Amino acid sequence: MNEAEIKAAKKQADKKAIKFIISLFILYILFSQGNLFMNSVMSPGGRFYNATIADNFDYIQGLKNALIIPAVWIIKLFGFYAIHNDMDVMVVNGPLLRINYSCLGLGVMSFLAAFVLSFPASWKETFKMLIIGIITIYILNILRIAGLGLLFGYFQSQRNYFEYHHEIFNVIVYIIIFVILFFWIRKNTRIKKLQEPTIDKKANGTFS
Repeated sequence: MNEAEIKAAKKQADKKAIKFIISLFILYILFSQGNLFMNSVMSPGGRFYNATIADNFDYIQGLKNALIIPAVWIIKLFGFYAIHNDMDVMVVNGPLLRINYSCLGLGVMSFLAAFVLSFPASWKETFKMLIIGIITIYILNILRIAGLGLLFGYFQSQRNYFEYHHEIFNVIVYIIIFVILFFWIRKNTRIKKLQEPTIDKKANGTFS
């Protein structure tokens, strides 16, 4: 590869990097702010509250239920008696955990979706990563809620350090997601490198 080809390749790589960053930023803003807007639309007292949408399309509450119910099952498996409503998990003789919007993981889901959709990978790999990533975040969130309930149920003295433990769980979730993304990026980068010689040979009239 001569100097001109190197410069052209570098220029092309820079364009792809800029395109990725811009796409990541735009999609993240759309997803994260879109969810915040819909939370306002579906929350009584919210700035954009709409009763019709809230009664029929409240996916925010649906996600809360999908987190709370399995978490309560797990807590009960460990011998605690727990009850719940639409946004609270109460462990009898234990803690009361309120599941707010910020507990749903929609922020990290928004980042994951924006990153995966912006990264230059095949649609098959993109779709697969979206499914794996979102399910992973969902399971980790259930374990986080159940884990906090059990931790504060067994160790009452730790209830004074709720924010500390809450942030530890958050850090663990982000580390796991970044590790998954790292291996996904490496896999797709390797696939692309393996495909490049074949493309070059086809361009020269030969096929591997």
